[in-house]
Amino acid sequence: MAKAKAKEAVESLKLHHLRPPRGSHRARIRKGRGPGSGIGKTAGRGGKGQTARTGGQTRPGFEGGQMPLIRRIPKRGFTNPFRQPAQVVNVRHLAKLADGVEVTPDTLFGAGLVRRPDHPVKLLGMGDVARKFVIKGVAVSASARTKIEQAGGTIEG
Repeated sequence: MAKAKAKEAVESLKLHHLRPPRGSHRARIRKGRGPGSGIGKTAGRGGKGQTARTGGQTRPGFEGGQMPLIRRIPKRGFTNPFRQPAQVVNVRHLAKLADGVEVTPDTLFGAGLVRRPDHPVKLLGMGDVARKFVIKGVAVSASARTKIEQAGGTIEG
């Protein structure tokens, strides 16, 4: 008996009954359609001048004809656009690698210690080294070098 009442209370869903939620749909603004629209005459563009016109914007950095800041500041030096900063790995993270594994950019990538195996990698000396490691194709700082060599590891190339 209770199931029959529950079924009666639930209305079947039909396409012609679907409506957007109340207040979710707003009519689009029709600019410049007379004073009654609330956004007539200048259509939200303010008064006269360049910005009131279509296509009347200026390029980024334009300062109205004044010498722009980017051209007023003196230029010095050179920035290499092809520079690839080294990805940093501390020696304490080498504990994540399996014992006796050769430390290369690919093995570090496989362990999730670097994001790109094809970019330069540098080992830094923060932390302690407990095991021997053979390091190939990775730049090593002076402090990392001493810690790895004290642990019995070797650094090649």
